[in-house]
Amino acid sequence: MSNHEKVWKPELWANLRFSIVGPLLAAPPSQGELQGQLEQLAAKHWIHPITGQPTRFGVSTIQRWYYAARAEKIDPVGVLRRKIRKDAGKQPSMTEDIRRILEAQYSTHKRWSYQLHFDNLGVLVEENPHYGAMPSYSSVLRYMKSHDLIRRSLPVGKMTPGLQKAEARLQAREVRSYEAEYVGSLWHLDFHHCSRKIVNPEGEWVTPILLCIMDDHSRLVCHAQWYLSEKAEDLIHGLCQAFLKRGLPRSLLTDNGSAMIALETKKGLERLGIVHATTLPYSPFQNGKQEAFWGQLEGRLVAMLDNCKDLKLPFMNEATQAWVELEYQRAIHSEIGQSPLKRFLESTSVERPCPPAEDLRLAFCQDISRQHRRSDGTISIKGTRFEIPSRFRHFTTLRVRYASWDLGHAYLIDPNAGTVLTRLYPLDRTRNADGLRRNLQEIVDGPAPDPAVEKQEEVAPLLRKLLQEYSATGLPPAYLPKTTKPKKEES
Repeated sequence: MSNHEKVWKPELWANLRFSIVGPLLAAPPSQGELQGQLEQLAAKHWIHPITGQPTRFGVSTIQRWYYAARAEKIDPVGVLRRKIRKDAGKQPSMTEDIRRILEAQYSTHKRWSYQLHFDNLGVLVEENPHYGAMPSYSSVLRYMKSHDLIRRSLPVGKMTPGLQKAEARLQAREVRSYEAEYVGSLWHLDFHHCSRKIVNPEGEWVTPILLCIMDDHSRLVCHAQWYLSEKAEDLIHGLCQAFLKRGLPRSLLTDNGSAMIALETKKGLERLGIVHATTLPYSPFQNGKQEAFWGQLEGRLVAMLDNCKDLKLPFMNEATQAWVELEYQRAIHSEIGQSPLKRFLESTSVERPCPPAEDLRLAFCQDISRQHRRSDGTISIKGTRFEIPSRFRHFTTLRVRYASWDLGHAYLIDPNAGTVLTRLYPLDRTRNADGLRRNLQEIVDGPAPDPAVEKQEEVAPLLRKLLQEYSATGLPPAYLPKTTKPKKEES
């Protein structure tokens, strides 16, 4: 930005005019010499304060400036500023019908330029003379700017209901920049589709997608990695690396992508004690810090890879790590006035230590309930059968934790404590075909056998009690025994 752009335009004009007539005020001309000195000043070339081109001013103009500055005792420079237009702040000269038509036209076509609105308005006024005289372009321009009828960047085509709600919210609510107070208080996470393609191992041209996790306070990139998809598996793979590098943040802000709102992602953040917030639909400006980072990524890193003809994913990730750690993290950030790495190290941090990698993998899983198949001791998860150890054979309903992209194993969970009881593996029918069967294992949560009651009596305790009570009544048994006649001896 040049020095002229940093100064208010009326100030530029006032300074120029004062520099022209200032010498006359410092050394007032003698009687009869003023006209000659004014003509000398009018013959000189001066640098225009806006365009920077040489320009000249008339004698009468310089004379008017001289008398205005000489008459002002307190602020001779301020009196030389350009005067405010008399019609400034007033409604442009256009009829009420034209204003109504212009506003209706803008509500339908927010992507149009001011010139396009003016041209279409002219056609409507020409076809309907009763609307009144057609205003000038400057009047239409002032009216639209003063009523916030500015050009909007909207997608081409029919707007979806969600996009219409987002646009209405954007017009009704103010937008403000924000920044977290501490390091680790808020992280951002988002995917970015690269502007160029690479070759995958199958020889196909694909678009790589960058996952970037950034700290809000320091703008430090906690982790950045290219993937060939933007699934929950990729998100969690990169997010766990960011945790292992920088620790656990207090909150995470993402958009509403399918990977961000996947059940594994939401459950994992809950188990790690991280508040998960999402941006409003169709509102990428809420994650503006990462949107600004994409510009640096494409303008510097991707631009330096232009001559790489056979660019592949491993080299792209190596180049990204080198650029992020050795240039971006150490360069002065225009907003914070220092490098992200320096601010990350010097600011107060509220991050927490990261748990081991195995605990992270266990956290980013979803929990489900399955009925135990007593016939063969298995359960089914997404079409895959898992064997249940025989020591848990008494469980009718099992609580299982698994990741939808990895069915190589699952975890049996205690539904009350939430702890892992054992790891479950898929059913191996080929191995079970050998015919060998193990003995049933002891039930894990059954009570220990009591030696005093291990051997049961022949008569049950309740029946023994009833017999004793009945005998105490002194009554004979209330039945007649059936006697059998002896068989006659055969002669």
